[in-house]
Amino acid sequence: MEQPSRLIFMRASSLILLAILALAAVPFKAAAEERLLTLHAAPELIESGLIKYLLPRFTLKTQVRVNLTEPPTDATLDTTAAPLFLGADGAGGPWGLTISNTTDATARFEDWLTGEIGLKTVLAYAPEGAPLYAAAERAAEAAPVLELTGDVAEGYRVSRAKCARCHSVDEATRMTSIGSTPSFAVLRALPGWADRFVGFYVLNPHPAFTQVAEVTPPFDEARPSPIVPIHMTLEEVDHVLAYVATLAAADLGAPLAQQ
Repeated sequence: MEQPSRLIFMRASSLILLAILALAAVPFKAAAEERLLTLHAAPELIESGLIKYLLPRFTLKTQVRVNLTEPPTDATLDTTAAPLFLGADGAGGPWGLTISNTTDATARFEDWLTGEIGLKTVLAYAPEGAPLYAAAERAAEAAPVLELTGDVAEGYRVSRAKCARCHSVDEATRMTSIGSTPSFAVLRALPGWADRFVGFYVLNPHPAFTQVAEVTPPFDEARPSPIVPIHMTLEEVDHVLAYVATLAAADLGAPLAQQ
């Protein structure tokens, strides 16, 4: 009787070990998928050998593997995007990068290719001694004009009623807001301040306690708002934006470093 019991025990131990190994492999599989990028490149770039030259250097730098595929893909390198580089003789291109699926891998590829190192790698490609590609001279882009459709007075009222318990929205609320929370004047000094106000409800910690009508999903019943929720409409968001646009940006004495 002892031998069968021992055999059963060994089989059970083996099954448990296999289950543990299978569970342990899940995070590694997920991590591997995060380090994979699918890319569609223009045929001219593949035929020139640039892609074969470029991708191993990117992978070596970032540990992100790249698979060349047909659309739909995570990213596309062709002539439909803002120009990055073109043929050194002026013929061909210009080629640019379009990101269609924002992931950690695509973010790394975009940062690398559009940055100094990636572009220098492209320009250094000279299979027969002469560079095949040159940097594209981008036309100066006009700063977008901020269109304000909200009502300034109503924006001030909404700010006082719904934002002032955390943010200082004017001089009168400077001492009643949370000290660690940036004031509207400080936020006004940040680059891209308008985008921050337009989409504030997706920036932490706002999703935990903010509901924008017909935009944000209801709170998870298992994770209710930790404070009295803030309810707003997109129209009220426009009003707040119009009010903030009238504020003078805070002068902090040095360029702001964003985290």
